[in-house]
Amino acid sequence: MKRLYAFLLATFVSAVLVACGSPEPDGSDDGDRSVELGDRSYDANIRWTELGIPHIKASNFGSLGYGMGYAFAWDNMCTLMDDIVTIRGERSRYFGRNGPTHINRANGSNPTNINADFFWKHVANDARVESLLAAQPSNVRDALQGYADGFSRYVRELKAGQHPGAHPDCAGAEWLGDIDLNDMGRRVIRLSVLASSSVFMNEIGSMQPPSPETVAGLLSGLPDLIGGSLPISAPALDTEELLEQAKSSGRFDEFPFGGELNIGSNMYALGKDATQDGNSYQFVNPHFPWYGTERLHMSHLMLENDEEDWEIMGASLHGAPAVLIGFNEHLAWSHTVSTAYRFTIYELTLVPGAPTSYLYDGGIREMEATEYSIQVMEDNGEITEQKRTLYRSHYGPIMNLHIAEGLGPFEWTPVNAYAIRDANLENDRLMEHFMRWNMAESLEEFEAIQDELVAVPWVNTTATAPGKHAYYSDVTTVPNVPDEMTQPGPTGCSNSILAPVVAQLAPGLPVLDGNRSACEWRNDPDSPQDGIFGASNLPKLRRDDWVHNCNDSYWLTNPEEPVEGYAAIIGDENAERSLRTRKCIRQVQQRLDGTDGRDGTKFNRENLKEIVLSSEIYSEELARESLIATFCDANPSGQVLSQAGPVDVTQACDVLKAWDGTTNLESVGGHIWREFWKAASGGPIPVVGSPVPIWLTPFSNDDPVNTPNTLNIANPLIMAAFGDAVNKLVDAGVALDAKLGDIQWAERNGDRIPIFGDIGGVGAFTIAVSSLNNDGTGYGPVDYGNSYVQVIGWDEQGNPEADAFITYSQATDSASPHYRDWTERYSRKEWKRLPFTQAQIEAEKIREMDLRQ
Repeated sequence: MKRLYAFLLATFVSAVLVACGSPEPDGSDDGDRSVELGDRSYDANIRWTELGIPHIKASNFGSLGYGMGYAFAWDNMCTLMDDIVTIRGERSRYFGRNGPTHINRANGSNPTNINADFFWKHVANDARVESLLAAQPSNVRDALQGYADGFSRYVRELKAGQHPGAHPDCAGAEWLGDIDLNDMGRRVIRLSVLASSSVFMNEIGSMQPPSPETVAGLLSGLPDLIGGSLPISAPALDTEELLEQAKSSGRFDEFPFGGELNIGSNMYALGKDATQDGNSYQFVNPHFPWYGTERLHMSHLMLENDEEDWEIMGASLHGAPAVLIGFNEHLAWSHTVSTAYRFTIYELTLVPGAPTSYLYDGGIREMEATEYSIQVMEDNGEITEQKRTLYRSHYGPIMNLHIAEGLGPFEWTPVNAYAIRDANLENDRLMEHFMRWNMAESLEEFEAIQDELVAVPWVNTTATAPGKHAYYSDVTTVPNVPDEMTQPGPTGCSNSILAPVVAQLAPGLPVLDGNRSACEWRNDPDSPQDGIFGASNLPKLRRDDWVHNCNDSYWLTNPEEPVEGYAAIIGDENAERSLRTRKCIRQVQQRLDGTDGRDGTKFNRENLKEIVLSSEIYSEELARESLIATFCDANPSGQVLSQAGPVDVTQACDVLKAWDGTTNLESVGGHIWREFWKAASGGPIPVVGSPVPIWLTPFSNDDPVNTPNTLNIANPLIMAAFGDAVNKLVDAGVALDAKLGDIQWAERNGDRIPIFGDIGGVGAFTIAVSSLNNDGTGYGPVDYGNSYVQVIGWDEQGNPEADAFITYSQATDSASPHYRDWTERYSRKEWKRLPFTQAQIEAEKIREMDLRQ
């Protein structure tokens, strides 16, 4: 042991020289980005129909991307350009050191501009972008290039005065300009890591090794450790003690992935046995932010030449030159955010005195150090340069895992460092996958593509086709970490004291030993990428009646056939489902057996459309009667004890008694229930040393859809939550008897458009999220919720029939007529039948352009 210590100590000087010497420069080029087309040429036709839907026809992929990029810029130029500036690592240059940050509303990250710049320079560096683009098939690369050139054409036209008054938010901005193929590559990376690395932008972009003083402090104690064990380990800490520290720090609930991401969805695939006429239906309902680049934009793509003839209609995220949720005459599909983790954390044991060197299989590995340089606009307008060296292990970037104040052992210390390996940062197949799905001619081909590529980054899929079965899958890019790897002990790979803490905060997320090759991700015979599960080890289900997903795991895709036996990193099994998932399931069960109060049994187009926008609340079905009986009818004083003291709930009781149990525009009382349930469902509270649950009947595997249930009115939290909700609304200036449509709204050019729906936490299926202001002015605008809502079936000729909404409208350009038109229709629940056939397009055409370059 002393010999090993002597060897390690002998490496200290050279290791420190590596750590403190000149790192590799990043090689980035911040020069002129004006686009030269060279020999590239394009020819696309765009016909816009009502509500601003572009129908784009071309004979090759480059021209199809060109039309798509141009049409997208017409609606959303500023939003995408803001993101491009950010992922180039130029946000500090144009928005300032302390200027507006780029909030990622989809995953909740809000890094400083400095940290965001360094993160993107590090994660989407030139080498990674070059590697990604080199891996693309020629049709994908052509589409990416065409999209960049089409977008840039619109920007140049606007700068030349061809679109007067358009895009007032950025038309004169210094940062508005051309984009290129590398920008498109960065945008693909950005989409890929949305549910993984980019959650940790501050933690990765700011990560620095321990100071020389900290290392010297450790070295001064080394003589006392010569007789001890190596490698040196962090001080022994009790897991329960760590959890209590985390909770008391106030940061426990802020741990990334400790709760739901700010993206979610509902979806049904209804097969022939679940419908009245034997026609299959696909219901689409992503819940995405109403602001930023995670908005969805609708388009219709048609490619026709001597060898190919296909079309697809649907929606895409900003900067994606393919439809990501779509339909055509052959099939339809949708997505929801999956529970699977796309990354793991590796704990590295460092060489004593050399914090950028770590042990691996008995040897030593050096971290890769790269110095990055960014330009920064200071508060006085001066442009300065800032440099930072960031590090990566062979797994991936070094990161700070600061769970709670005072828990320093989980940061980069002289003893340990933490690296993130992100499967989606290694996924080159994302755009190829969706491009091939866009061209698929059958549901069987669609499923085969998914099994072959395993490239969907972070979403479940449901799909169906005319008269076919319903298909579900979580065949996605997931680290191949079977459950035996996540066990402690000499044969397991989860021996860090951090592992059980993270298991409490984010169940299923592995913290692995980073010093043994035995703990590298595994491979399956059908893994298309090193270190991920193959399709044979990922969940899927086919049924002739129905499948669903509403953001819980795959387990109860259909309760008649639970999906079981998969690794915990993918999702949980035999565990309580969310209220929203239970509502999702019950809506189908009650429709199939005719107990939902509607005519007949099974689904047709019209009852499906009515059900999915009905705005019913499942927690109300379970608990309102008990609440009213106890705190209203059996409470002659009319007062309850809130956290702030006694509060009169007489009016609230009257309102809740008369409430229709929904959050439709004319409903009165849903906001009281929302604020009550948010407080009541915060979790058990300790009473006389033991937790008191909010439900009397606990979860049961024998009845997972209907349990837990029966409100525990003896829990003092319930009474306090009722009083607190009344106080909160009164303090916020919200009338207890207000109609929902008067207090929940979207704003367009100063006008308020009422929006129905509620938060998923109350068991709402129809989602709209807004927050109470802190200044007594009520609720702010809806900023998240139902976004792209669609019901798709097929007529007797096989033509798709899609009724849909883009809830926030197609355009973010406040000068556009399509900034508010679809939002107003959505407020009225006025579904739009989408024009798909050539005759339908011509009948609704509002303008047309032949776009040539």
